Parts: sequence; C-alpha cells; structure tokens
Amino acid sequence: MPKHGKKYQEAAKLIERGKLYDPEEAVELVKKTASAKFDETVEVAVKLGVDPKHADQQVRGAVVLPYGTGKTKRVLVFAKGEKAKEAEEAGADFVGAEDMVAKIQEGWTDFDVAVATPDMMGMVGRLGKILGPKGLMPNPKVGTVTMDVARAVKEIKAGKIEYRTDKAGNIHAPIGKVSFDNEKLLKNFYTLIDTLIRVKPAAAKGQYLRSITLSTTMGPGVKVSTLRAPGKKD
Repeated sequence: MPKHGKKYQEAAKLIERGKLYDPEEAVELVKKTASAKFDETVEVAVKLGVDPKHADQQVRGAVVLPYGTGKTKRVLVFAKGEKAKEAEEAGADFVGAEDMVAKIQEGWTDFDVAVATPDMMGMVGRLGKILGPKGLMPNPKVGTVTMDVARAVKEIKAGKIEYRTDKAGNIHAPIGKVSFDNEKLLKNFYTLIDTLIRVKPAAAKGQYLRSITLSTTMGPGVKVSTLRAPGKKD
C-alpha cells in the first residue's frame, strides 16, 4: 500500500468511509479535500459493467463539457489548402501536412490533440507508432478525423474531452478545476455521466454504472451514489 502524506490523511478524515454521497455533496466535499498549492484538476472515475475485451462492449467517444476543463489544449491539424486555412482561422495552434509529419518523426510531440482531414490519414498513418502510445492519433470515433476541421478545433478549445474504457472497464476523465464553482463542476459531471449512459453498449448486461468516484489530482476519492447521478437537468 502506498504511503500518503499528512495533508492527504487529514483530507481523508473528512470522508465517511463506505458512504455514497449525492453528487452535490460529493462536489462540495472533493473541493474541501484539495490541499495542493496549485489549482488541482477534479477527476471522475467511472466503473462500467462492460467487458472491454469484446469489441461490442467497448465504450469510447468524446463530449464537450459545458464549462470546459480549465485547461486550454494545444491543437495540431493535419490539412492542406482551404482546410488548413479554416483550421488556422478556428484557432488551431499548429497546422501543416508533410512538414508536420517530418517534425513528429524527428521527435516533436508538443501538442495535446491532433485533428486530420480524411485525405491526410494515409500520411498521418506513418506516425502510428509515435502517436498511438501517447493517445494522440486522430480517430474518427472521437471526431478528430473530419472534413469539418474548424468545428473540431473550436469544440476542443471549448472543452471537448475524450473518454475510453481501460482494460478493467473504467473511464477516467477531468471535469474541471477546484477553482470552478460547484454549479459548473456539477454541470460538467452530469454532462459526462449522461453521455456515458446514452452510449451504453447493447451487449452490456446487468448493472451498467457500477461505481462513480470523484477526486482531485492529489486528494482522496469520494464515492458518488449512482442512483442520483444520471439524468440531472437544469
């Protein structure tokens, strides 16, 4: 078992062991447990009742959080001609084609998300061994292989996040910063949870939302009741 520092242990005392908190309580509590000197990220871990070994039970996609994540992502767009111009006007940080491919092959990966037009994927495919392990490869399933590069860039800049089940069927995603007010964190939380419910695989059997945990970058986890989580509206 890893040893935790005094701040973590003090924060953990605020959480009642075994209790499932309503989302509103959980958000308030998780902010109280943040003790780092920097603005910690608030993260959600969701255990889904799926078996990711089966292709028809994998859960993967993207969602635009209404209040973003508190972090501005650096976006690279692989495009040419008019599409390259559209990407630049939409606010892409880097735009190019062969030049960007060559730069990445030389070891540069100073960006957070890569977008590509479909015609560029033959060229971008050569970067699979570099971008794949880093989770930076453009993918049509999450909307990063598209002709509408302007929309893709704007959504990413506005707070679009990707989600994907790991080998154990868990999804980890950021929903904002400790400095966000409770309402914004809750809105982002419900947007993510509602999206996961909406994309539930037809092959998934039994309880789908097995557990939900909120935490900050350096803080302990707060377990959230799955009975209150879905379907929350304004």
